[in-house]
Amino acid sequence: MSPSIKDVAVHAGVSVGTVSNVLNHPERVAEPTRAAVQSAIAALGFVRNSSAAQLRAGTSRSIGLIVLDLANPFFHDVARGVEQVADELGYAVVLCNSDDQTSRENRYLQVLEEQRVRGVLITPIEVSSDRLDALRKRGTPTVLVDRHDPRVNCCSVAVDDVVGGELAGAHLVAQGHERIVYFSGPLGLSQCADRLTGLRRSVAAAGLDPDAAIEVVDIPVMNARSTHDVARARYEQGEPATAAFCANDLMALGVLRAALSTGRRVPGDLAIVGYDDIEFAADAAVPLTSIRQPTQQIGRAAAQLLVEECDNPDTHAHQQVMFKPELVTRDSTQP
Repeated sequence: MSPSIKDVAVHAGVSVGTVSNVLNHPERVAEPTRAAVQSAIAALGFVRNSSAAQLRAGTSRSIGLIVLDLANPFFHDVARGVEQVADELGYAVVLCNSDDQTSRENRYLQVLEEQRVRGVLITPIEVSSDRLDALRKRGTPTVLVDRHDPRVNCCSVAVDDVVGGELAGAHLVAQGHERIVYFSGPLGLSQCADRLTGLRRSVAAAGLDPDAAIEVVDIPVMNARSTHDVARARYEQGEPATAAFCANDLMALGVLRAALSTGRRVPGDLAIVGYDDIEFAADAAVPLTSIRQPTQQIGRAAAQLLVEECDNPDTHAHQQVMFKPELVTRDSTQP
């Protein structure tokens, strides 16, 4: 059995109330008594039960963060931004990976609510779901991360992916490419659809027919291996397109590996643009041109909005924060 606060009191020869004051309001306790209690805590190996104290007080110092895929470095960097703000403000972060599965997302939402976290940050599979709507209606503050939908009554932090698609398309067209394959995730995801919208706009602005210039390849699992397998099959059969735009950098790395393994030169035969500008993009066999997202800023902004709503529920006004992406050019698209 772990030692209790009563055990500490007996060991130090003081009351339970005095031990409580040492833990919560040490300035109220005389130095000799405080030293005796701290000595007893060290001798017994006592660890305070903060969860129980917080539940009694009706507040928690924990927030939940549910991401789609922890294998994607994008979410690592977002989580780092969240953690920075949480640490500054005295909160702990409970990190959950839904693995892009609705059942796992619902289970984590239930667990976080049962644990009485102060609020939830989430990159949801669906922006509006019964489980997520119920969580908000029961009073748990929620912030959407890397998602944006003005119809949903909560804060959100995202990046303008239409602009990101435009940047990628304009760059490729400026290099003379007239046939582009867009390796996309499911177009039901707003990010994938918005990036395609931007790509089509930039191609049309250059005087090309988007329907003729762009081919969309939908890859359900947005990782390097799945994209490599699809891209390699295309390149072995003779791919006519001279450029590839990928919905994230992991997919771009898969395309790069498929191209090189089938004898294509990058960028001589194929130009590649990724999205996110993860750390590995610059360190690839051929450094990748990518659309950079301010990942840690996304995490920091989302955490700040959540804590602000938690601390000031009566005066808080929901905000939809939209960051702008930027193009980072590297060897994979050099003329």
